[in-house]
Amino acid sequence: MNTPAHIVINLAVLGRKDKPENNIPIAIGAFLPDLPMFLFYAYEKLWQKTPEWTIWSESYYNPSWQDFFDIFNSIPLVAIAGLMAYYFGSGRLVALFASMGLHSIGDFPVHNDDAHRHFFPFSSWRFESPFSYWDYNHHGRIVSFLEVVAVIVCCIIICRRQPSVKSYLLTGSAIAMYVIYWGYAVLTWG
Repeated sequence: MNTPAHIVINLAVLGRKDKPENNIPIAIGAFLPDLPMFLFYAYEKLWQKTPEWTIWSESYYNPSWQDFFDIFNSIPLVAIAGLMAYYFGSGRLVALFASMGLHSIGDFPVHNDDAHRHFFPFSSWRFESPFSYWDYNHHGRIVSFLEVVAVIVCCIIICRRQPSVKSYLLTGSAIAMYVIYWGYAVLTWG
């Protein structure tokens, strides 16, 4: 899934009306598994001046980059961190790590040859799904459409659960990020 979709879906699934203080940690937790990807892309594109095709066909598959991505997408590492946060009584960190875990679970069925090792460092196994959130050769158009529908539904859920300026700004920001991302994707990748 695209990062803004993770944020909106995680807020709809994990957010609670009686715990609005967890919304920011949930949003951060939804973003963190993709942070290495943003850093990777910025480094390759802006610093190294790597061509777009090379970034996604070669650089992305470099073992060092893969390790960096997979640390943040490791379900066992996130679960261990979440249990530690629970043990020490940090509800906000529990929410953050639960959101990171939900992000990884959400990615699991929609990554094909770009799949993460969700059990890293304990296993190098990758589930290569027959579906992809972006690759049209693996039903990307259908998955992308379903993702957009899920985002719209989740935005409605969030705004109805907590009708406030903050929730409207949060969902509006997520939708704006979504639009900016898709605009960039269309302009860059066609």
